[in-house]
Amino acid sequence: MIDYNKVEESKYYLQNLGVGTIDFAIVLGTGLSKLVDIITVEIEIPYSEIPHFPVSTVESHQGKMIYGKCNDKNILILSGRFHFYEGYEMNEVTYYVHVLKSLKAKQLIITNASGGLNPHYRAGEIVVANDHINLFPFNPLRGKNDESFGVRFPDMMKAYPKEQIHKFKEAANATEIKVKEGVYLGWQGPSLETPAEYKMARILGADMIGMSSVPEVIAAKYCEIPVLMVSIVSNKCYPLSEIKETSVQDVIDQVNKSSDKLLAIIKAYVEQSKINL
Repeated sequence: MIDYNKVEESKYYLQNLGVGTIDFAIVLGTGLSKLVDIITVEIEIPYSEIPHFPVSTVESHQGKMIYGKCNDKNILILSGRFHFYEGYEMNEVTYYVHVLKSLKAKQLIITNASGGLNPHYRAGEIVVANDHINLFPFNPLRGKNDESFGVRFPDMMKAYPKEQIHKFKEAANATEIKVKEGVYLGWQGPSLETPAEYKMARILGADMIGMSSVPEVIAAKYCEIPVLMVSIVSNKCYPLSEIKETSVQDVIDQVNKSSDKLLAIIKAYVEQSKINL
């Protein structure tokens, strides 16, 4: 359960430090810290200083909020996220989403690295999610519901608004960078999947697989924040004959190679988007 008194304390702390209107909140996944370069930085706030905020324990996640501008848009970047595999409960993993709602953020962009299950995907490609499969053991909305904050049973049919996907693909076309659409399957990790698990995920209909993002999307839908999820394929996971052993450093290195392309697309997406969402 989310304690909304704590959410309000987090909000007021951030506002007192100068965090104002948020046209876009952007969550940076593994290896994507370079995306901070799209903004002119005004404020940096370590997660450890924000009341009730979790702290990122993954080495490749910086663990801080960065507030600034991209042209005329106000951007809040969360450089690092929280994972179920770190030992956090789902209400902690998605706590920041509720804070964003309290701050009246207009849109959320979630980025991540993923394993490619679609046989047509190659490492380094950029994929915008159009749906997901949730294999996490707990739902982030589990527990007593506060109807003033969201409905008990949110419909996930339109969790990934087509309008945002279309605008992202337009931005990609404007930068002459190819992107694909696909279904993201999320489960807890931290162990990478076995060949049989990759096969299962592909049979279920997934195009990519990862250890984050799905709980955050569910929370964003609950909070009525339009969400866009974008993934960089870090390694090829299907067909099984093409799988290679992969380390976290391999993932980071591959994502770093494509991060400039994603940065260019997101910058174009933010600049061309209207903010009266």
